[in-house]
Amino acid sequence: MRFSKLTARIAGEGAAAWDVHSRAVAARAKGEDVVVMSIGETDFATPDPIVDEAVRALRGGDTHYTSSQGRPRLRAAIAARARARYGIAVESDGVAITSGCQNALYAAAQLLLEEGDEALVLEPMYVTYEASLKATGAVMVPVPCPAVSEFHPDIDALRAAVGPRTRAIFLATPVNPTGAVLTREELEEIAAVARQHDLWVVSDEVYADFVYEGEHVAIACLEGMAERTLTLGSLSKSHAMTGWRVGWVIGPRSYIAHMSNLALCMTYGLPGFIQEGAAIALEQDLEIVDSMKQVLRARRDKLHAAMSRAPGLNCWLPAAGMFLLLGVDRTGLSSRDFCERLYEDERVSSVDGGAFGASTAGTLRLSFAASDWQIDKGCERILRFAEALREKGDTAWPRLANS
Repeated sequence: MRFSKLTARIAGEGAAAWDVHSRAVAARAKGEDVVVMSIGETDFATPDPIVDEAVRALRGGDTHYTSSQGRPRLRAAIAARARARYGIAVESDGVAITSGCQNALYAAAQLLLEEGDEALVLEPMYVTYEASLKATGAVMVPVPCPAVSEFHPDIDALRAAVGPRTRAIFLATPVNPTGAVLTREELEEIAAVARQHDLWVVSDEVYADFVYEGEHVAIACLEGMAERTLTLGSLSKSHAMTGWRVGWVIGPRSYIAHMSNLALCMTYGLPGFIQEGAAIALEQDLEIVDSMKQVLRARRDKLHAAMSRAPGLNCWLPAAGMFLLLGVDRTGLSSRDFCERLYEDERVSSVDGGAFGASTAGTLRLSFAASDWQIDKGCERILRFAEALREKGDTAWPRLANS
């Protein structure tokens, strides 16, 4: 029995990146002493008003089919939020509800790209981008955001990467895994490239609510960009709703119509009671959003302070998001080997930064969305592991004696 070529296009580094995490979660479920710092999911519960509204709708019989585009109430709430917070000129007919941001990303690739097309992607990128784009048969062209520039984009490289088959630019701001926040000036330059070459822009803005330094700017609000930009969002991070699978795309009405047709083939609409809970999340100014941000900022600072003391390692202070990158290349171990050995020796799970792209090769991604006690224990174990590497005299340590 054979499988389609798609199975090869959706496998690879992105899928393999979750191996250590999956093992850690399975071990934790069996009661083993593991510290999970490999996933962007807080220990907060979904706020009560959201749960209460969903339960009310469920008990009221809201268990039937819904519109593939999403309910008017939720779409209106998303549009109002986008106008008020980010200046995106959109009404409810420019919004489609998706099963999380990942579903919105996959749908965007399917509707914008086809075999032989090229998509420019600011790299490092979230691990599912590669499979989502390659599933269409398109070619992904990474554009570096190197560590030497604090993981901000090389605009000259972006301009040089545009070719006759380029159809779209995919980006995220804030960025997973680096926590970089693209500046208005950088977005203006990206927008200029898109307008000059008549390109779509797909902007993943899932972490927009967790910016600690700087400001979040939506590229769709810039001149001439609303008609060529798809803005992807979600409640997963901002409202502790990862398991609810509520996401959306904001875009031109023509795109939303095609998105609705595609949804008929994939989800056939999000459950109504979930949409009712999601509407409350956006309609009410829930205190948990700001309180989560403050807790995450404190956890970020704690993790960064601890990792800055780790012998032979280096780290960057993220401006946003839920993750900190830990540089491990000076240890003489590859980031993949470091990730594996850290788990085997100390039972701390992380994600190999190389899975996100060449710009983060030699790093680990550590989540500070974990609980405080998990972060404390994880820091203790990582510091112990790094010290043990030095004591063993692993490959690179002699030249780090004075570091």
